[in-house]
Amino acid sequence: MSDDNNHDTAASAESDGGVRTEAYLDEEINIFKPATPFMRDHLRVIWLSFLAWILVVFGPTTILLVEPTLLTETTVLNGFPLHFFLAAIVTPLGALVLSVAYAIQRDRLDDKYGISHDRTADSGSVAAEGGDD
Repeated sequence: MSDDNNHDTAASAESDGGVRTEAYLDEEINIFKPATPFMRDHLRVIWLSFLAWILVVFGPTTILLVEPTLLTETTVLNGFPLHFFLAAIVTPLGALVLSVAYAIQRDRLDDKYGISHDRTADSGSVAAEGGDD
């Protein structure tokens, strides 16, 4: 596990009165009762992303089951049925947009709580063996 959890920033988030965690890794992880403010905020992002994913993936299928004529008789883009367009274009594009949205939200959380993923590794010399001298 890396030690890249720098919390020394001016924009640090304040605790909302939750559990104080000196030893973060010793805390029990419970998806329904997060132990720290960061866990609560991150879990909120995960659940909202999951709900949006359910709508993107299963929404067109559910509409097709409930009202099949709406999706099979409606055409878009020079004659393609709407259900084909939703399954072939909108669903994969929606998954990509959700991935980007999650990455942006996670970066905002990292900034809010002062978590840095920058590595300051020593880049002096690299050991490279295997060639003939």
